[in-house]
Amino acid sequence: MVVSFSVNLLAVLVAAIASFIIGFLWYGPLFGKSWIKMMGWTPKQTAEARKKGMAKSAVVGFISGLVISFVLANIIKFSGALSLIEGLAIGFLVWIGFVAAIMLGSVLWEGRDIKLYVLNVSCYLVSFLVMSAIFILL
Repeated sequence: MVVSFSVNLLAVLVAAIASFIIGFLWYGPLFGKSWIKMMGWTPKQTAEARKKGMAKSAVVGFISGLVISFVLANIIKFSGALSLIEGLAIGFLVWIGFVAAIMLGSVLWEGRDIKLYVLNVSCYLVSFLVMSAIFILL
């Protein structure tokens, strides 16, 4: 078997941008207040985080999203998925097998609230499904 990393790079970029926007909305207007509360941040800590700015974190997060997007695009290509349902199934399996399973450690070993876990992994689920759809449709 010859491994080739020839995926649609425009789709990778679009999927990474979509994932970034989903994260912005998820942890901002949609669930930002709940997330801050679940994290146990005080108003002072929240104000300090906003004051420092998030530019560096946003750039690193976007680069991370590009890597995830590229890898997911290759997994979908290697799987041979051609339909939207097949692409979504691959995105779901990658999410549950890697993201949801690995992040469960934050509940089991770090004592994080299960609600915080659900909030976080749900964002990744939406992102992985949207990215998977983009790879099939573009």
